[in-house]
Formats: sequence, structure tokens, C-alpha cells
Amino acid sequence: MASDSSFDVVSKVDKQEVSNALNQAQKEIAQRYDFKGVGAEIDFSGEKILMKANSEERVNAVLDVFQSKLVKRGISLKSLDAGEPFASGKEYRIEASVKEGIAQDQAKKITKLIRDEGPKGVKATIQGDELRVSSKSRDDLQDVIALLKGSDLEVDLQFINYR
Repeated sequence: MASDSSFDVVSKVDKQEVSNALNQAQKEIAQRYDFKGVGAEIDFSGEKILMKANSEERVNAVLDVFQSKLVKRGISLKSLDAGEPFASGKEYRIEASVKEGIAQDQAKKITKLIRDEGPKGVKATIQGDELRVSSKSRDDLQDVIALLKGSDLEVDLQFINYR
């Protein structure tokens, strides 16, 4: 068993980069002419990111500004779980959160994908909110990484601890 090579599949987000993107979005919303007088703002409270404006179009524009700042900072939009705009009094709101870790149902999909389409002899095991993929051949592990990068999954994946 000591000759097996392995790597971990994780879904992590740099919280500091999210905070920086949020601060940049707040500054841009405060300065942009099209956001003047529409009550547009974006706030972070604990785990939720709350966007507000007086119309549905404006709140979607706030979300768009935030998404562009995330992309510029290298954070995948798959990590952002944004809800639909909803009316709250006289304003519209969007609640969003940042997803970290691989959910159990996603982990099962990934292991099934590796089992069905990956090379033979590759084992994938679920360990909490991450996966460990192991095999005797390092080339097979490279093929699994290429397979996962090429597949259209709803989670942003990173590959760590390759040994």
C-alpha cells in the first residue's frame, strides 16, 4: 500500500480574496453614476452577502459588479451561490453565500465519474468534504485530474497533496 500515489480533491475559497472583492465592489458601487440615488449597496454579514437596490435590474447589476470583482481576483463563480432577487419592502435584495467543501451528493457524483470514466485501478474515497484519489500509477492520477478538469461539475475543484 505504501507504493500507491494519491492526491486530494478539495473545494476551497480564499476568504481574504472574497473580502477584497467585496470591498472593491462596495467602492465601485459608491462611485458609479448609474448607482446614484437607487439605494444600491452590498454588505457581508457573517456567512451571507446581501445586495440591495430599489429595482430588480439595479440589484442584478450589483451582483454583476461583485461577480466581475471575484473573477478578477481568481475566484471561480461556481463558488458563489447567489439566490434570485426578491422584494423586501420598497427594495429588492439578493442573498448570496460562498460555498466551500464538496457536498456529499457532489462527492458521490465525482466518485461515480471516476469509477465509470477513469482508468482502471483508481480508487476514490470520500473523506468529509474532500476526496482522496489513489492509484499505483501516477499517469492514471494525471488522467483523473484531466478528466475532472474537463467535466462540467457544479463545484470549483482544486487538486492538492499530490504524492
